[in-house]
Amino acid sequence: MNPLAATWLCWAIIGLSPIAGKYAVGVISPALLVFLGTLIGVIYFTPWITKNHKWGELLSKETRWKFLFIGTFGTALPFTISLIALHYTTPGNAAILQQSELLYSLLFAALFLKEYPTKAQLAGSALIVLGVAFILVKEHYTPRWTGDLLIVGSTWMLQAGSAMAKKLPKQLDYRLIGMARNLYALPALIIITAIIACTDTLVLKPNLQMFSVLTYTGVLKYGLAMVLWYKAIRMLDLSRVTAIYLSYPVLSLIGSALLGLEKITPYQVFGLLLTLAGAYWVSNLVKKQGH
Repeated sequence: MNPLAATWLCWAIIGLSPIAGKYAVGVISPALLVFLGTLIGVIYFTPWITKNHKWGELLSKETRWKFLFIGTFGTALPFTISLIALHYTTPGNAAILQQSELLYSLLFAALFLKEYPTKAQLAGSALIVLGVAFILVKEHYTPRWTGDLLIVGSTWMLQAGSAMAKKLPKQLDYRLIGMARNLYALPALIIITAIIACTDTLVLKPNLQMFSVLTYTGVLKYGLAMVLWYKAIRMLDLSRVTAIYLSYPVLSLIGSALLGLEKITPYQVFGLLLTLAGAYWVSNLVKKQGH
């Protein structure tokens, strides 16, 4: 597959993520879906890890605690919370509000990497804030509001995981990192799932809908999408790949509407335009500065 096709396929997989999460409601509990999905992700990467004798690197004392942090905060917690959020909000809202991750990216870069944002980056970030705030205000005290707040309040975890990933040894293959994100997410997921099982009821309804969502999550999102993303950014200009990737909320919103999961509203469109404009602005500035 050529890198441009890989970029668009990754875009499609990620764009469908909120929709798949919505279809998981009622057939499988969020924590259980992420747990089983990561197990499938481990199986997905195992042949490559075994063939290339990478188990030693995967379990190395030098990186295991960093991998555990990335697995916990980059996969286990944020993915579980985002699925819980979809019990309340719509796939379109969830995808748009995920753009708030870029705000945390600038914050963590300043706090931990000493990379301080420029005035132009702050201006682009202000557009993202406006877009996110516009949706949150319009959803104030509606059933969707709880889910929206969960999304905005959890995207910092993804950036915390990304910040830790920057501290990994440069020679690590991206497929090994993909395996680590799945494998080292399991301890936290086992604890979360066990707590829920003891205090509430875990939902698992074996039917076509459930197996479809699980296959998407484990094989496509936690497996193939990681391979496609890194292939794309290694062979194409990063700004070009990012420009395509950041537009995935458009697919989420339109796809959700076509499937009858929500009705597109003017404020969603306005919020989407603001967040996309800010996201493109920030990502292009970061690319020009060589970050």
